[in-house]
Amino acid sequence: MEMNAYIKETRDAGFKKVTKPIPDQLKPDEVLIKVLATSICGTDVHIYKWDRWSQGRIKPPLTVGHEFSGRVIKVGSEVTKVKVGDIVSAETHIVCGTCEFCQRGEYHICENTKIIGVDTDGCFAEYARMPQYNLIVNHTKTEPKYLSIQEPLGNAVHTMLHFDIVDKTVAVVGCGPIGLMGVNIAKAMKSKKIIAIEVNDYRIKLAKELGADVVINPLKEDVIKRVLEETDGRGVDVVTEFSGNKTAIEQSFKYVKAGGKMSMLGIVSSNIEIDLSTDVVFKGVSIYGVVGRRMFETWDQLTAMIKHNQLDLEKIITHFYPFDQMEEAMATMISGNSGKVVLVLEE
Repeated sequence: MEMNAYIKETRDAGFKKVTKPIPDQLKPDEVLIKVLATSICGTDVHIYKWDRWSQGRIKPPLTVGHEFSGRVIKVGSEVTKVKVGDIVSAETHIVCGTCEFCQRGEYHICENTKIIGVDTDGCFAEYARMPQYNLIVNHTKTEPKYLSIQEPLGNAVHTMLHFDIVDKTVAVVGCGPIGLMGVNIAKAMKSKKIIAIEVNDYRIKLAKELGADVVINPLKEDVIKRVLEETDGRGVDVVTEFSGNKTAIEQSFKYVKAGGKMSMLGIVSSNIEIDLSTDVVFKGVSIYGVVGRRMFETWDQLTAMIKHNQLDLEKIITHFYPFDQMEEAMATMISGNSGKVVLVLEE
């Protein structure tokens, strides 16, 4: 039996659609999943473009993609966590369970982590094979096409909820798809004032629709001045950083409140310069680096939000494409004029 899949075939830009065997030879703890929907991540864009990071990490040929929802169609002999027919999503970090960090329950920083679609074959395919340990059973009536974005949504939940944001002033720096999720989470958590910072007009509009009280465009306004104006000169209680932009990050240290918190997810490509004494030490600022999702605390938080309809998933996902329109979907994602972009497969 064979399936369609998108692979990184060679060390060059682009993906190739191929026919390859269905990965139905399962280890005792593995599960075969019929993929129902899969969403495009910024990481997939890096791999598609074949940038410096991907050149040093990806080893073609590889089936790409790591965000999905699907139906369990076959289970290994020792599988007890899921059953045939379950609609599942997946924690995409496959951890060792034996290193120092796993042994103390910090699986999200496992030193031997492998990521599907990066280190192992992924889910831009009609079928995917996963260890049962990584699977999340979706106990909700929400359509699978919306459930495909839970993995990146977990990044946003981890970033937003590490520090208390209830009745706090919050800055969401960078409104790409995960930053937009962050805005929506802050709205759901009843943050006192949500200040989004973004340059793209499409995403500025979307941030407002998802709950931002104020959106500042750094190309048109002085961000530091404006944030201080919006917070009575004191700055924001919590900065949540999604942009990975050097200037945006450096500015955020100037408008975080004394005693404030900073939760950092964005990946930067150049060194950050800050006045450590003035803007961190003497302000008493706490900084937290976000790695993936806490396994499985973050998943409990995000699935509860979905179950209780606290998030605007239909606004977070702005584009759906058939599975055979990868090039069109990728172009939309690269354009920046989108939220999440999802590929939908036939049953």
